[in-house]
Amino acid sequence: MDLSVTFIGTAASVPTAARGVAATLVARGGERWLVDCGEGTQRQLLRAGIGLVDVDLILLTHMHADHVLGLPGLLKTYGLRGRDRPLHLVGPAGLDRLMEVLRPVVGRLPFDVVLEEIERGDSDPAWEGDGYRIDPVPTRHSVASLGYALVEAERPGSFDVAAATALGVAPGPDFGVLQRGGEVTAAGGRTVRPADVLGPPRAGRTVVITGDTEPCDAVLEASRGAALLVHEATFLHADRDRARETRHTTAREAAELAREADVALLALTHLSSRYAPRDLRAEATAAFARTVVPRDFDAVEVPLPERGPPVLHPARDRARPPAPEAQVAAAPAGGAEEAVEGT
Repeated sequence: MDLSVTFIGTAASVPTAARGVAATLVARGGERWLVDCGEGTQRQLLRAGIGLVDVDLILLTHMHADHVLGLPGLLKTYGLRGRDRPLHLVGPAGLDRLMEVLRPVVGRLPFDVVLEEIERGDSDPAWEGDGYRIDPVPTRHSVASLGYALVEAERPGSFDVAAATALGVAPGPDFGVLQRGGEVTAAGGRTVRPADVLGPPRAGRTVVITGDTEPCDAVLEASRGAALLVHEATFLHADRDRARETRHTTAREAAELAREADVALLALTHLSSRYAPRDLRAEATAAFARTVVPRDFDAVEVPLPERGPPVLHPARDRARPPAPEAQVAAAPAGGAEEAVEGT
């Protein structure tokens, strides 16, 4: 089953010419979920070439403005399009109050908005589906905050066709029954069980998205062996004191956490315009080589573990915000965006 993470907004606090504020789209099979919904998220989705997808779940990491101000517009647009199925909103303490404040702005909607406010320390999944769950991860920020971990269930082991045939199982529907965990009766009346023809269970995938946080043990534990960790990197390590004061993370700290957790890929987001992305990338890769710094509209494809590591796919050039010609001409090797953001 396909699994991808598209970076809709990667800026910290305020948008820049090249980056919108916090929003991340997770797609698994036919399901789509948003993590955070910063100002302009619906327009960012359109610019990304994804279209204004009707997500069924929005997971909010915390209630700061740069993570939630896109909600009124998105909800209103869904209403104008005649949406009738419920939309689920999940978040930490403050979610109920936020929606109470926004109710006069949003007005009447033709669909239900189902709220779930998660208490810190709640270990129940925030959302569950076929073969996966989304767990809340308590993070450490200046207000109540959560990250989220998409955790897939183990899958059956590889099917041994030769073993099944040798046991008298005829190719066809009985193969499928065994792969789904059922027993079949083979030629001669022998009962064949899944353990007879399946290898060891295969791991699913884990994707962790932190939201705003300083480094914390809960994120480390949730990320152990993860295919993808999307971690904020608001500061360079030279400004670590400021990071502690504001409860954020430096690029080096995010990389050190990813190294200890042994994730397959670290993606840094929530980038401050005070730094050039190339500097954040350099600091992080010095501690953990498997680090990327996505631009808006880039996507990470997360294949099943046996099919290889996650891969960052840069957005098509037409989907990226245009830069002034002078800045393009003067851009360093890292690209025009880095010249703009490095000022």
